[in-house]
Amino acid sequence: SFVAFLCVNLSLVNARALSQRDVFNPPIIYPTTGTVWHVGDKHNVTWDPSVLPPAFPGTGMIVLGFLDDSGDGNEHLDLAKGFQLITGRAEITVPSVITRDSYILVLFGDSGNASPAFTI
Repeated sequence: SFVAFLCVNLSLVNARALSQRDVFNPPIIYPTTGTVWHVGDKHNVTWDPSVLPPAFPGTGMIVLGFLDDSGDGNEHLDLAKGFQLITGRAEITVPSVITRDSYILVLFGDSGNASPAFTI
């Protein structure tokens, strides 16, 4: 019947709309806890792209921040942007910042996720 046809088509539209809202959160692999970077060095920040759908078209941005004494993150330095998330890596140059052991990287793209704390 027409009503059944309409219901099936509406459910397909809703399923397509839901899939477009899926959020993918690739975990950061490097840097890890205990990593020490030095100002001016180049490093490949890496993440696991296997959680992304094949040929995922999204681009990303990596931001350097740090955890303060309250455990809150303070994100403030853009390190890389415009790279394809599906590649699983982006090269950055360590900026001139004060030494601390609570730096984190946040990978933005489809979502935002943070690395473990590390030292610069």
